[in-house]
Amino acid sequence: MCGILGTINVEVDDEILNLLAHRGPDDSGIERASVGSFEVYFGQRRLSIVDLSPAGHQPMNSPCGRYSLIYNGELYNHQDLRDELPATIDYRGHSDTETILHYLIAHGIEGVRAFNGIFALGFLDREAKTLQIARDPFGVKPLYYCQPAGSNKLAFASEMRPLQAILGNTTLNKDALATLLRLRYNPAPDTLYTQIDKVRPGHYLHFDLGGEQTQLREVPYLAPLPTTRVINENEAVAGYGGKIAAAVERQLLADVEVGILLSGGVDSAIVAALAQEKSTTPLKAFTIGFRGEHQEDEINDAAETAALLGLEHHVKRIDFTDFLGTMRECVRIVEEPLATTSIIPMYYLAELAAQHVKVVLTGQGADEPLGGYVRYKSELLREKIPRVLRAPVAAALGGISSRNEKVSRGAAALAETDEIARFLAAYQVFTPSEISGLIGTEDKLSKPRIAYFYELLGCQNRPAGAERMMALDTRLNLADDLLNYTDKVTMNFSLECRVPMLDLELVRYIESLPAANKLNLRGGKLIHKQYARERLPANIINRKKKGFQSPTQLWFRDGATEIQSLLLDDSSAFGKVFHLPAVREIITQHQTGYNREKQIFLLLSIYFWLDTQAK
Repeated sequence: MCGILGTINVEVDDEILNLLAHRGPDDSGIERASVGSFEVYFGQRRLSIVDLSPAGHQPMNSPCGRYSLIYNGELYNHQDLRDELPATIDYRGHSDTETILHYLIAHGIEGVRAFNGIFALGFLDREAKTLQIARDPFGVKPLYYCQPAGSNKLAFASEMRPLQAILGNTTLNKDALATLLRLRYNPAPDTLYTQIDKVRPGHYLHFDLGGEQTQLREVPYLAPLPTTRVINENEAVAGYGGKIAAAVERQLLADVEVGILLSGGVDSAIVAALAQEKSTTPLKAFTIGFRGEHQEDEINDAAETAALLGLEHHVKRIDFTDFLGTMRECVRIVEEPLATTSIIPMYYLAELAAQHVKVVLTGQGADEPLGGYVRYKSELLREKIPRVLRAPVAAALGGISSRNEKVSRGAAALAETDEIARFLAAYQVFTPSEISGLIGTEDKLSKPRIAYFYELLGCQNRPAGAERMMALDTRLNLADDLLNYTDKVTMNFSLECRVPMLDLELVRYIESLPAANKLNLRGGKLIHKQYARERLPANIINRKKKGFQSPTQLWFRDGATEIQSLLLDDSSAFGKVFHLPAVREIITQHQTGYNREKQIFLLLSIYFWLDTQAK
């Protein structure tokens, strides 16, 4: 797990590379190569996890000197891939980096299709005069790029900070801001900077260095959704159990200690149970809670799970003290504003875990492929309602549910006949009219960004709307929202976070099953819970889902004065972009009983982001 930085015709030095030092405190390296008329720089900061010896040093060059690799992540099937390669290769060590280098030499960049892991990489072929950068299929690892003035220049990195240092000046992308307000995140390739883009999950970029100007080509390598196969329930559960157990075992691959991020729910509990079975000593588990009486607190539930599994449990409780200061720091770390309140507990959770281990497993990523969110049940319900009744039912729900955000979004989506527009209505944080009122710009990007993956994955071939939405969420919402902040926050503390629920073989298996194996109108993650019953007691499996959230609904009411002093300041950078009467209305709604915590959280995130850019 590392931080990578590469450029074409832009000099890289330690000062710029060390902007990624938190991602890799154990080792660093910079190399320069002349390729045709271009100068290519590769830099890397290393967090040593597999093969702690100098044999894992990067940038890594092939013995013949033709190829170079910089890589961030973990390849869990690297030993299987190494076994496929010629036995004549003389390996210097046992790192997955070396396996990747030789696999790409043998198969070209298309070899990433065989990678089961989390990664962002740059691969240089001096003889073919090509540079390729790639991001893993679910976007667990971030990868940004920019083309500074002059098309013969390029820079790419694990984070935006080095790119900002290279660019010097950046400007706000107002269209991306509208999308952020709609979706709560910016899907790749967009960021809030007009000059910086993100590589899409499951894509690589090919740069041709054979001419006078660099030529860029984007190539998807994602496989379309698998054909649905119908098998009996017992066989499906057994198959699922084998896949998830193998996923957890693969992701324990490390030459350092591995811990667990433990919530009170079933997802992290089953990951912890399977991991502990493979360990001869108690694994360390980490949980964050909240001081006071808050329903979001999961420490007691997690402690019960830890005791049952024999884990060494570490906990910490936080409160509203310096919440805004912590939030400002989180926005700095993540580099992109988000509406997801769980970023705050993740900050303290990563800080806690990093005091004890260098690697953690998490249960994150189960809800999307397995149908764990209410919006998926709403899709099933919609299909039960006759078409002629959908609009009247939606109107009735909209009239009685204005104080319940989930029901309001469900009502807005119910009558929408265009599927992408319906999904947008189910996702949206702010409505299109609210966005126009806030910044005077319409959201033009959300629909084409979703439609791109809809077509790429062949979503139209899946019979249920819920399945189509789940497939999109697994590649979009996860990548640039939940996984984005998880990677940035954990790596800020030099902590590697792995997501067994997004193991490539496991997700392929899940997506090959009919929707009925995953969800119905009573609930989601059906096969997951069926398997969990073989491993965990019923009280853990049947606990009410809390989610990994903060008690911000209450905190924003108690701290309204301080929030208003920030968001309604017309001299701030935020005040120069946003129409403040519209912002005031959002705060007032929250004070009068409407739950607008996500909206306020997102506005605060944008406030701190804009404030940072103005300095």
